[in-house]
Amino acid sequence: MSSEKSQVEFIVDQIVCNAVISFRKMFGEYAIYYNNKVVALVCDNQLFVKPTTAGQAFIGAINEAPPYPGAKMYFLIEDKIDNSAWLSELINLTANELPEPKIKKPKKK
Repeated sequence: MSSEKSQVEFIVDQIVCNAVISFRKMFGEYAIYYNNKVVALVCDNQLFVKPTTAGQAFIGAINEAPPYPGAKMYFLIEDKIDNSAWLSELINLTANELPEPKIKKPKKK
């Protein structure tokens, strides 16, 4: 089952920060970006945040699950999606710990 765009828009609207928060559809699901960093995925209308040490310390008792079969484990956020302050802090902590995305070199013809 693919995620609904309205669910992704709701999640993105909850994240308040000084960065550009956006999303892109990928294979029927969505990636959430903090500036140019992928910080979370929305799969089957569920929020999966990339695991980081700061995120784990903030969440406390974490619930981990793969966003899709064969994927690495992510933090599954179920009960705090509508808590804007909490979710914003988690996303900020996560983004600050993730490396900058690699710059893609243009393909040679």
